[in-house]
Amino acid sequence: MFRLIAVALLFLGVTAGMAMTIVPHFLDRIYYTGPASGHFDTERFFNPDGDTDTAAPPTGGSRAGFFWNAMTGRDGRPVWPDAVPIHAAKPAELLQPLPAPPVFTVATPAQAAATPMVATWIGHASVLVQTPGLNILTDPVWADHSGPFGFGPKRVAAPGIAFADLPHVDLILLSHNHYDHLDLSTLKRLWARDRPLIVTSLGNDAILRSRGIPAVAADWDQAVTVAGRPRVGANTYWGRPVRVHVTRNHHWGSRWFADRNRALWSSFVVTLPGGNLFFAGDTGMGDGRWPVEAAALGPIRLALIPIGAFRFVTGQMASGSHIGPPQAVQVFERLRAATAIPIHWGTFRLSYEGYRTPPGLLKAAMACAGRTGFAPVAIGRPTAIAPVGAEAVATTTSDAVMVRCMDTPAVRVLR
Repeated sequence: MFRLIAVALLFLGVTAGMAMTIVPHFLDRIYYTGPASGHFDTERFFNPDGDTDTAAPPTGGSRAGFFWNAMTGRDGRPVWPDAVPIHAAKPAELLQPLPAPPVFTVATPAQAAATPMVATWIGHASVLVQTPGLNILTDPVWADHSGPFGFGPKRVAAPGIAFADLPHVDLILLSHNHYDHLDLSTLKRLWARDRPLIVTSLGNDAILRSRGIPAVAADWDQAVTVAGRPRVGANTYWGRPVRVHVTRNHHWGSRWFADRNRALWSSFVVTLPGGNLFFAGDTGMGDGRWPVEAAALGPIRLALIPIGAFRFVTGQMASGSHIGPPQAVQVFERLRAATAIPIHWGTFRLSYEGYRTPPGLLKAAMACAGRTGFAPVAIGRPTAIAPVGAEAVATTTSDAVMVRCMDTPAVRVLR
């Protein structure tokens, strides 16, 4: 009897020792190896404009404690609806007569301006952007929960396009590896069905390869040329190559607590003949210069800018990792975008704000800035994007002006 107990204790001790040795290495995956840079120290990536604001939620506790309180309902957050009704779209292919291969001509300004663009918000950071012969999908998530093993926050709004109703997807922009942005089950289905080009930032391709999904990873300030659909030609779209520029933003990455910042995060600019597409991914404000860097790549016709998951304490308007609506308006101004669609709200309850708080604050912030062109759209409603007009004035509403303007009884109710 004592011998059996001794053997059992020895087995448990060996198992615990192995777990202490193996599990941390298993969870701390090495997704990328390469030389040091201004945002990579040969082991982990970092924000060159400072990381102190992304280390933990500004609640006075740890990140693990924040997530535990959120999962157990102990954080006192406003109640969200269990379900939000939507009317799912069934988008058709967006077609327009184009020169037949191999005879390509560069589009005239009038042709480029007339190139149609339609965007459909699917929910959270997932948007289908359609131009003739090119369907672009951002951070596709069709999962019911945004977390590992089917757990995590549950979506309150069904996807705005049923997966079966998605048109052929040519290009996927994958901003970083958080579960509410990188959904392996959805990406696996998309790859099996359409074989799209998946462009992401350094390290995230390793996560996809573990599931047999090829992807092209690039560093900030690098670009990937998109091979077009057969009817558009090998590399040319209206005589101009479509390129995906991987651009800087301010965030962090992790699939587990131990693998923090082993893979890079990014925003994107896609160069298109009728004006560029900007996708912010998931981001805090940081130094605020990254929108200006994106705008330098050419006029932005459509910007997809997050406005939600910004409140981790009562009254907060932004956090280090996420921008709130006032800062989203400042990003819109710095991008000089013709049109912007707010994303990253109203799908998964990730932080402290109420369900309708982000769009309400966005409306107030846009009024404070005296701007138009950045307003919510309904999930599942295809939206025709206007051509690029006169370039927006390069001014930005200051933090002081924004705070003073929004300090009203009506806005304080939302805060």
